[in-house]
Amino acid sequence: MRVIFISQGHDRVRQVSLGRRVRALLFIAVLGLPLGIGVFAGYQWSGATANTEILVVDTTQQWSEELAQQHQSVSELRETATAQLSAIALRMAELQARLVRLDALGERLITMAQLDEGEFDFSQPPAVGGPETVALGEAYQAPEFIQVMGRLVEQIEDREQQLDTLEALMTRRKLRDDSFVAGRPIRKGWLSSYYGRRTDPFNGTISWHDGVDFAAKPGSDIISVAAGVVVEAGERTGYGGFVEIDHGSGLKTRYAHTRKNLVQVGDIVKKGQTIALIGNTGRSTGPHVHFEVFKNGKTVDPITYIRRPQR
Repeated sequence: MRVIFISQGHDRVRQVSLGRRVRALLFIAVLGLPLGIGVFAGYQWSGATANTEILVVDTTQQWSEELAQQHQSVSELRETATAQLSAIALRMAELQARLVRLDALGERLITMAQLDEGEFDFSQPPAVGGPETVALGEAYQAPEFIQVMGRLVEQIEDREQQLDTLEALMTRRKLRDDSFVAGRPIRKGWLSSYYGRRTDPFNGTISWHDGVDFAAKPGSDIISVAAGVVVEAGERTGYGGFVEIDHGSGLKTRYAHTRKNLVQVGDIVKKGQTIALIGNTGRSTGPHVHFEVFKNGKTVDPITYIRRPQR
């Protein structure tokens, strides 16, 4: 096989003879080039495919791990929410029990205070109202259990306000009742001398008696006819041992001829409290208590207060 080479100017010609071996190699090279290109392209394609498969596997695994984490988070949130709901349910039960106790206490206090029917009604919600006002926008709708808790809290606050008012009312009433001068200054004994004009037991002349006398067993109790503050306690000519108590509203009481005083100036005494013991001190003919009532600084007939019905 001959191969002819011609120069560019066509002035020179060269011939080359190709042997059988060279022709075979040339033939193999020409036929092998496309095959090599195809093999190379196939290798590259298979490599790309393998890389793609590796990428897909990695991404899928990553997504699976993220989904597992999200499932775990949701599970933890669900458990937390369940625990919180259980706590809220328990709190609601406590509030309801507290409300029941408040209602029962309120009804009992109303009965004890002997209030007018309907003045305090713990079985009904408080009366509220007012003119219609401009709406501030669409109302927020809270979850039902939050609304229930809110209503319970409002009811409890209302009951507490009513009980506070009732307590203040009863306290004022109790103070009035305790400071209400009424009753006898002894537990046992008898009225031995009245208020006003009488015959003096020592000289037989007509004289004025500023109080009443109660004869009783020596050493027996002398009691306060009302709550008050001790303003005098000691001895005085004619009275012997004595105690004087201020009850407010211009009223004072005095207890004389005591054998022993059990209170001193500044003491706060309760209604019915023992303040001294029956004696025979001062200008006295026997064991008794001389009882005086002062109104706005002047003595008045104690019988009016002794016969008063107790509050």
